Amino acid sequence: MSTFDYDLFVIGAGSGGVRASRMAAGYGAGVAIAEAYRFGGTCVIRGCVPKKLLVYASHFRDEFEDARGFGWEVQGARFSWPALIAAKDKEIARLEGVYRTLLGNAGVAVCEGRARVLDPHTVEVAGRRFTARYLLVATGGHPFVPEIPGREHCITSNEAFHLADLPKRVIVVGGGYIAVEFAGIFHGLGAEVTLLYRGAEILRGFDDDVRRFARGELEKKGLGVMLRTEVASVSRRADGALDVRLTDGSERVVDAVMYATGRKPNTGGLGLAEAGVELTAEGAVAVDRFSRSSVSSVYAVGDVTDRLRLTPVAIREGAAVAATLFGGMPTPVDHQNVPTAVFMQPPISTVGMTEAEALAAFPEIEVYKTEFRPMKHTLSGRGERTLMKLVVDRATQRVVGAHMVGADAPEIIQGIGIAVHAGLTKADFDATVGIHPTAAEEFVTLREKVVLAAT
Repeated sequence: MSTFDYDLFVIGAGSGGVRASRMAAGYGAGVAIAEAYRFGGTCVIRGCVPKKLLVYASHFRDEFEDARGFGWEVQGARFSWPALIAAKDKEIARLEGVYRTLLGNAGVAVCEGRARVLDPHTVEVAGRRFTARYLLVATGGHPFVPEIPGREHCITSNEAFHLADLPKRVIVVGGGYIAVEFAGIFHGLGAEVTLLYRGAEILRGFDDDVRRFARGELEKKGLGVMLRTEVASVSRRADGALDVRLTDGSERVVDAVMYATGRKPNTGGLGLAEAGVELTAEGAVAVDRFSRSSVSSVYAVGDVTDRLRLTPVAIREGAAVAATLFGGMPTPVDHQNVPTAVFMQPPISTVGMTEAEALAAFPEIEVYKTEFRPMKHTLSGRGERTLMKLVVDRATQRVVGAHMVGADAPEIIQGIGIAVHAGLTKADFDATVGIHPTAAEEFVTLREKVVLAAT
């Protein structure tokens, strides 16, 4: 008979923690979960779900303009930021309720309050102590603002979802997913936006062609992009606006400065180090390929481990922990060839290796690339273009990377991701009949190649 209160105690009711809880309970384990804020975690409450809803909203201005080219006259369209935020909040509340219901139906005990690890098998929540054979940390991460003069006047993505009004002038600081996406949201809804990034090109880690092409499309829409530039200081004016001094010596007056320069793991105050759990220099839980920490009874999944900060990855990791501990199936998570997307305008999606990564891995590669004007814009008149690219290992002819910037890129790359994960060859792509007329058919009709050799 077990001497523990539970077989598994999960800290954090986000995507990874909830999936692990439900699956572990499905295997017959006794499970409890603690949450200090709202159920659903970063993705559902203040991340990818509300962000995607705002992205949808930001598309309509272009759609109204494009409609004229197809014979439609759209007059009198007006946008209400408060109405959008209210609708978003209603949907997020519904989803939080779904998460609570799923946990209840699975038989998972819910503990509301901040948890602290006391030892490898004991957790305290709101003054109550619980013991468990295994602990799972799934507390995610949080955005941060660097130490600059006036940082208290800046916002992050957390606050952006709850602004009372749409700022008319915005500086977005950063060059990654979140920065690029919010820059597009604010711009699409009518704000004057400048994207500020300290590096030489936005979207570090993506294929270089994608990075250059994406920036060009942003600038084409009228969104300002300043590279190799940072904020030196921010101060509040008497009229409520912000004076922003930049490192190039220039100054801007804006209504909001949003930082999206990175996230830090939520491990502060959890008692992990005191319990013997090894943390990285950034404060993330160090884990092996089974998501097990340096303490054999403590596991961690999702952003708190600082591996791939993607919701589907956290879900997969949570499921793998449950299968490993209670399903009799030791299951590591494969972090290779994970498809991903940036919901800018137009969106980016990618899977597998970049050109640079492939050149570092193989003696020779073949690159197939096309750039074109989407069929829709032959009538809309918009100058937006699409980029599609395949990276192939020349020796085996295996497609090792696929990249796209253009409408519906995430929907298209999800399917291409299956092919890349399965190790299909360029000949397999060539033998597949395309759907016409679509942009996606280009991935199976690419013929012109460039051969590149590793140096």
